[in-house]
This record gives sequence, structure tokens and C-alpha cells, in this order.
Amino acid sequence: MNKSTNIFQNIKSLKTKVSRYENLCSQFDDLYLINSLADEENDLSLYDEIKRGYDDLRDKLDKIKLDTLLSGTYDKNNAILTFHSGAGGTEAQDWCEMLLRMYMRYAEKCGFDVKIFDFLTGFEAGIKTAAIEIIGTNAYGYLRGEKGVHRLVRISPFDASGRRHTSFASIDVMPEVDENLKIEIKTDDLRIDTFRASGAGGQHVNKTESAVRITHKPTGVVVSCQNERSQHKNKDTAMKLLKSKLIEIAEREHKSEIKDIRGIQKDNAFGSQIRSYVFHPYNMVKDHRTNYETGNVLAVMDGRIDGFISSYLKARSRGEI
Repeated sequence: MNKSTNIFQNIKSLKTKVSRYENLCSQFDDLYLINSLADEENDLSLYDEIKRGYDDLRDKLDKIKLDTLLSGTYDKNNAILTFHSGAGGTEAQDWCEMLLRMYMRYAEKCGFDVKIFDFLTGFEAGIKTAAIEIIGTNAYGYLRGEKGVHRLVRISPFDASGRRHTSFASIDVMPEVDENLKIEIKTDDLRIDTFRASGAGGQHVNKTESAVRITHKPTGVVVSCQNERSQHKNKDTAMKLLKSKLIEIAEREHKSEIKDIRGIQKDNAFGSQIRSYVFHPYNMVKDHRTNYETGNVLAVMDGRIDGFISSYLKARSRGEI
């Protein structure tokens, strides 16, 4: 990315912030005027309109406040999410797919676009792994706190005895980085494997080894892509994912050199979860880092995770995380 492009992007970002502030002021003035007139006339018929306007104004103000907590180098970038099913077999693979849907629904509610890089279905149901990109301003800043192990407790639909099961899935979150960003990745440090793609895709699938898996040997980071139709495009995308992952680890470990990073990942099992989703014997979703919780499990699974994101960013800004 050249200097002039950076300048134009910064100007555009500042204009957007100013415009949002001016619109908020205008909305407040209109709401204040309507409320004053209704108060003078003792007109209760405008109550619902004023209430809706107030709620909308409060939500927009909360969103602007949240944006002020995004100060990371890559917070404004798109986010790349990778999903891995953990302990729990078929149940965990189904849980992994449920999480994938939750974040895709969140992206939809935010007006973000979603691109699928990789998708490996489970043996009976769900998915083993998946990788998607959520495209939108501040996507990484909002979602960076979703990284970790997510725990599900429910009556398993795959258990004929109707027993309660605990399942796990891990989510990794990394920023999309500019393709022109200089990162020294030695060819000798890479192991590149090709394999046949799986899943939907017509006659091309399973006939050519177009899918690509890249392993960065010093850190153990593994990325793959099988969504493109050519091996060359899959390799380019996989390298993009690898670059983003190494940048994310380097930033997290406060390292300036790729050679110094380790890429440690918590176990995808009991005891390492950041959040629990309980469907039985009661309904609750609780974040174990911030203690934020809600009993509306269905709303959370439908993508309404703003409360968890907000509580994480606030706790992080206070140095509690």
C-alpha cells in the first residue's frame, strides 16, 4: 500500500467519523424538539416514536463509544476467523458449525460481507474446520476478543439416550493484512502440501489436487485453502492467511521479528474455555474473562454478541484482560 493510498484512506476514515457525529447531533436535536412539543401539548401519542428514537440514538452512541476503544494497529482491518472442532466427536463438529453460523449472522447484522476460504465437513454432521473472512471497517477490532475455546453444554441430538454432553470448539481471529506488507518468511520454513478438495463444488472437486495446506515449521502454524478452483489461487490465499496469522501472533507477543514468535495455542478441551454456552439444565451464555452473561441463548446463537464484544473491549481498555 503506497503513501498516497494511506492518506486517502485516513481522510475517508476521518470524514466518516465527522459525518457520524454530525448525524448524531442532528438526530438528538430532532428528538429533543419532538419531546419538547409533546411535553408542551401533553401529547402521549408521540411516546412510542420518541422511545424508538431514544433507543436508536443510544445504540448509535454506544457504537461510537465502542469504536473509541479500538486503538490497535490492525483493529480497523477485516477479520479472518478459523474454526476447529475439539473434544466431543460429532457433537463438537455440530457445535463448530453452530459457531460458524453465529458469526456469519453477526456479520450480516453489522452489514459486513463474508468470504469462505476453507470448509471441511464432519463425518456425520457439522464441520471439522473452516476459515472465513469478515469484511468491514473495524471487523478485527470487534472480533479479536472472540479468539479462544468455546464450550457447549446441551442435551445431544445425536444421543438416543438423551444425555447431556459437553463439547468444545476453538476460534482463531487474525487481521487481514495488506498484501504488500513486507514480512520475511523463509521458503525453507514452509512445508506445502496439496490435496483434493472436499465438499460442494461440482465435477472439479475430488478430481484435481487443487487444495493447498501450508505449514510454518518454526511456529507450527497450519493454514489451508480449498475454496478457489485453481491450486495457484489457493496457494496465494493460504499465504495470505499465513501472513495474517504470523502478524497476529507477533502483535500479541509484542515481537517485531517473525523469527522470535512461538504461536502457542490453548488446548481445545475442558478448562481452557473463554465462554460457556449452556442449553441445559438452564439457559445461559457466560464469558469467563469478563463475567458478562445473558440468559437469551437463542439470541446469542443468532448473532447478537454485541454485549460480549463491548464488555471485552471495556475490560481490555481498563487493563483487566
